[in-house]
Order: sequence, then C-alpha cells, then structure tokens
Amino acid sequence: MADKKVTVYSTPTCPYCTMAKEYFKEHGVQYEEVNVAADPARADEMVQKSGQMGVPVIDIDGTIVIGFDKTRINTALGIA
Repeated sequence: MADKKVTVYSTPTCPYCTMAKEYFKEHGVQYEEVNVAADPARADEMVQKSGQMGVPVIDIDGTIVIGFDKTRINTALGIA
C-alpha cells in the first residue's frame, strides 16, 4: 500500500474531497492533494484522466476513482 502513488484532485469546498482525504489519513496513505480551483493546468489534467469536471477525482497508480467510492479505493489500494 505504501508504494502506491495517490493523487486527490479536489476543491476546498468539496465535502466528499474532505472525506476522501480523511479516509486516506485514517489508513496512513500518503497522497498528493491538487486544488483544481487554484490550478487550471492540473484541472485540465484531471479532466484528461477522468473525463469528469466534478471532484474528487482520485488517481491511485493510474486507477481513476470518481468520487469518494470506498469500495473502489480499497480495491485500488489493496485494503481488505
């Protein structure tokens, strides 16, 4: 799990983004947070990866999870 690269594309006002980040903290998962409201280039990157404008978009080693989907996050991280 520690070797997975996790990127969370989020905005400061998104409650699901906050829940996702808290979930990663609870499980000791390191992640890069990208504020797409403040970084248009990274927002474009998020849309290219996901086809979505909504947040959160979570990239776990190339596996794209749209929204705070614990089942998909756990599968991508290998959490039982």
